[in-house]
Amino acid sequence: MASSSHALRHSDAPAYAGADDFAALLDSSLGAGGAFEGSVVSGKVLRIDDDFVIVDVGLKSEGRVPLREFAPMGAKPEVNVGDVFDLFIERYEDKDGAMVLSREKARREESWTQLEKAFEAQTRVNGVIHGRVKGGFTVDLGGATAFLPGSQVDIRPVRDVAPLMGVPQPFQILKMDRQRGNIVVSRRAVLEETRAEQRSELIHGLKEGMILDGVVKNITDYGAFVDLGGVDGLLHVTDIAWKRINHPAEALTIGQPVKVQVIRFNPETQRISLGMKQLEADPWEGVEAKYPPGIKVTGRVTNITDYGAFVELEPGVEGLVHVSEMSWTKKNVHPGKIVSTSQEVEVVVLDVDASKRRISLGLKQVQRNPWEEFQDEHPIGSVVEGEIRNITEFGLFVAVGPEIDGMVHMSDLSWEETGEQAIAKYGKGEIVKAKVLDVDVEKERISLGIKQLEVDPAAGVLDRIHKNQIVTCVVTAVQSNGIEVKVDDVLTGFIRRAELARDKAEQRPERFAVGDKVDAKITAVDRAARKLQLTIKGKEIDEDKQAITEFGSSDSGASLGDILGAAIRRRNQQTED
Repeated sequence: MASSSHALRHSDAPAYAGADDFAALLDSSLGAGGAFEGSVVSGKVLRIDDDFVIVDVGLKSEGRVPLREFAPMGAKPEVNVGDVFDLFIERYEDKDGAMVLSREKARREESWTQLEKAFEAQTRVNGVIHGRVKGGFTVDLGGATAFLPGSQVDIRPVRDVAPLMGVPQPFQILKMDRQRGNIVVSRRAVLEETRAEQRSELIHGLKEGMILDGVVKNITDYGAFVDLGGVDGLLHVTDIAWKRINHPAEALTIGQPVKVQVIRFNPETQRISLGMKQLEADPWEGVEAKYPPGIKVTGRVTNITDYGAFVELEPGVEGLVHVSEMSWTKKNVHPGKIVSTSQEVEVVVLDVDASKRRISLGLKQVQRNPWEEFQDEHPIGSVVEGEIRNITEFGLFVAVGPEIDGMVHMSDLSWEETGEQAIAKYGKGEIVKAKVLDVDVEKERISLGIKQLEVDPAAGVLDRIHKNQIVTCVVTAVQSNGIEVKVDDVLTGFIRRAELARDKAEQRPERFAVGDKVDAKITAVDRAARKLQLTIKGKEIDEDKQAITEFGSSDSGASLGDILGAAIRRRNQQTED
């Protein structure tokens, strides 16, 4: 700013005064030439010499100003002969007798005055970011250089400041000290004030259903926060797209411009829920007609869980293949062992519930049920051949298909031997033949038999024996609780201790020996197991009743011994005849 008290010209002196008188007049009125130093005067450009501009400030000598001070940093100086500028006198005379002037300091002095007024009034000032320093940037405020801390550049951290540099923009002065030459400014304060105004305006007119433009501000596991211009809204991960998105980062990036719709707005809490997929057509409309049950479709596996796999049939439409519908033969296997993410698979639609947005899919139904296929190809009674895949305590598992087994129960291994004896003769990996006994498709079971490949040697015997029949037995084993016997060399039987005799004193297993022959009455026949339950006691009781009936009664006067004796003699006589 020019100072009228110091901007003196030759025309201000009396007309009659000579040069010496003029110098004396100046010295007498202003003192020594040094009194001009530190003041601002108005000067006219006389000429431009190399790196300096020569100006006339109305004093006894011309002044020099560095050419670079007539343009901002990095720009071309704009100065012409005849231009008038305010200049700061640094030294009245240098070693060459010329005044040392500064255009930059004159601008700074003028600028400081204006800036102080703006700081007191808390008004914004315009400036240009022109340099980078430690911890921030330098800003040209019309001649005065201010410091812009990195934290005050923007509301959010800015990775690239290049677009902001060299562009005139408003700033707020936070602190200034003229004596130390320090000025601290903030661009963020201006943005926050503008943001608050925009927020108030936006909140006032916000309604559900409105479509707004925003910028992704932050991304979390559950969604993204979108800056709507002064106010943030939450875009939940389920509202980003109709298709499955595991994490918002799969579809959004920070700083990305997005168009969103206001789904919910709470004026009290000022919470805003946003949606992007609502701006697109709902892919579930008409899905029931498009995917009727039973149709085969191809999809892509998008997600695998412990209970199944999700398959995308089209963008936004997914179905679930439950673990139970993944394989006919692989049970209790994690779905990840059967399919993999992004794999293309063919599935069958099992059920559609458009209201709940659920489609049940089947992977195993693409192939025919192997148990049904086996039943059709191997009817009951047919013979199959396969490898023994496993041996358990209750039987053999024989491979009858690529992934299905049939079971030979231990009781179906041999007609003659016990299950334990028969099963011990087989080994894992051995190839065996067996007859199909039963196929239960629903329970996924195939029953096989090895002994059925041969004729049952006991079949004829079983046809002619019946309950209550008296048979002759051969003792095969004596146990503490009874005796084991054989009938006709093919049927096994057991007589319990209490059934060994009518008389309790005779109910002793040890009175029998292996190989002894005894007559006994059949009390039960297990034709499937080819086993009999027998009783000697019951046979004796029946004989007593018969003898009494034939040879006497309780009031005939004959003793039981006489009756039994007569009955025995009669039987012996019939035997001899």
